Amino acid sequence: MNKVLIVVNLGDASPRIPGLAKYLAEFGWESFILTPPMEEKFSSPPSGFKVVETIGYKRTDVRYYARDHFESRKPYRKIKPFLKFFYRRFSEIRHYPDRQKDWVPFALKSARDLLASQTIDALLTSSPPAIAHIVARQLKEEHRIPWVADFRDLWTQNHNYPYSRFRKFFEKKLELKTLSTADALVAVSKPMADKLTMLHGEKQVFTITNGFDPEKMGATEVDLTLKFTITYTGQIYKKQNTEKLLVALRDLISEGTLDRNDVEVRIFGPANEELKKQAERFGLAGVVVQYGTVSREVCFQRQKESQLLWQITWEDPVEKGAYSGKIFEYLGAHRNILATGGFGGDVVEELIKETNSGFYCSNVEDVKTALRKLYSEYKAKGFVLYHGDLEKIDKYSYREMAKRFADILEDLKCS
Repeated sequence: MNKVLIVVNLGDASPRIPGLAKYLAEFGWESFILTPPMEEKFSSPPSGFKVVETIGYKRTDVRYYARDHFESRKPYRKIKPFLKFFYRRFSEIRHYPDRQKDWVPFALKSARDLLASQTIDALLTSSPPAIAHIVARQLKEEHRIPWVADFRDLWTQNHNYPYSRFRKFFEKKLELKTLSTADALVAVSKPMADKLTMLHGEKQVFTITNGFDPEKMGATEVDLTLKFTITYTGQIYKKQNTEKLLVALRDLISEGTLDRNDVEVRIFGPANEELKKQAERFGLAGVVVQYGTVSREVCFQRQKESQLLWQITWEDPVEKGAYSGKIFEYLGAHRNILATGGFGGDVVEELIKETNSGFYCSNVEDVKTALRKLYSEYKAKGFVLYHGDLEKIDKYSYREMAKRFADILEDLKCS
């Protein structure tokens, strides 16, 4: 069996990389995952791959006494803008090119030890953090092993790039230098892959989306909820507009189309104070219920039992190429997706249309139209029918994702 060394921070890369490594073995590739020490261990031993945690490295977050000291004092308000500017610039320098740069020597030592005892046929890195690619470049130069660089998010082309233009100028040069020896690049969406192609010229660039684990999603059968449930799992971010669904619900309940006693919007994730205020403002207290953070296994169950699954699309036109990992879990749950927000023409809309897995609603009126149809069906049958194209949905499983990676690795190994 071929062997691939995957260099990644596994704590940041889950669940894409464990899902990939689990199924690569089915296509002739045994995986070794090199990672910094993990804060959260696997609940059960992983199958299909081995995890190598580097010894001695401890990730540290820099804390600034001056900030903690001044924030508690009234004069701080006068110098707060200056301190924020200072901390941002200091951080750009201190953490260049990556907050985890101190991991490099530990990663290289562990990788060299592994390469001395195992015949590794390929390297695969996944970022963020980008430091994984820097480690792989060094290993590539030393051992001449084929290398594939995977981007869950882009590096300097990231729409949420957090640093100044000054740092970006130098970091872009570093990205070009680092990836110059990579044999292939992979992005999780076609728009992201196009950006990589524009920056890295003639280099091979592939699109391999995120996915879902067919074994986990299909592990247990659950009964649908009796209520007309709309379920969201995970964290809600500032760029996600929750009001479009809430306004639609308020209006439909007010006009008598929906019975508020039938409806429950369930949130499984970190408490969101803004969402709580919105629910109260729109008269939806008791309809919108936040259950707090639960395990991934419980999330899967809540998704599968729900009548609808809520996808909150990014409210930023430059993020049309960004999926969330959540939407692929929703596909695996085989329940209708209600995507609200966005501007249309993005990868989420394309995915929903391709798989016939739900409704994409960029404005309140679209949300109301979808809810009228779905609720009418719920009242007539006691549940909402699912019309997803299972054959097309299966293309987004981790097994299919692993097959595509295996094909790339095999081609590089043979070239």
